[in-house]
Amino acid sequence: MNCLEFRLKNYLLNGGGAMSLEDKLNQVKGSVKEGLGKVTGDTKTEAEGVAEKVVSKAKEVAEDAKEAVEGAINGVKNILHKDDN
Repeated sequence: MNCLEFRLKNYLLNGGGAMSLEDKLNQVKGSVKEGLGKVTGDTKTEAEGVAEKVVSKAKEVAEDAKEAVEGAINGVKNILHKDDN
């Protein structure tokens, strides 16, 4: 198994970078708040909703990056251990 295959397998086994339930709920909450702000003309509520969506999306991207780095590290470790045998 090459490094790319290992990373893909690791990614899929660990939920495929799926975001947490909390992050999903925060994105939905932000969308609802944004929509409510638009409908009522309340720009503060609309802006808060946008901000909540952005923050939860940033957390999701950071978690995905962390998982990708961990997968790459594990792939390198496997290659190094394979060379030891």
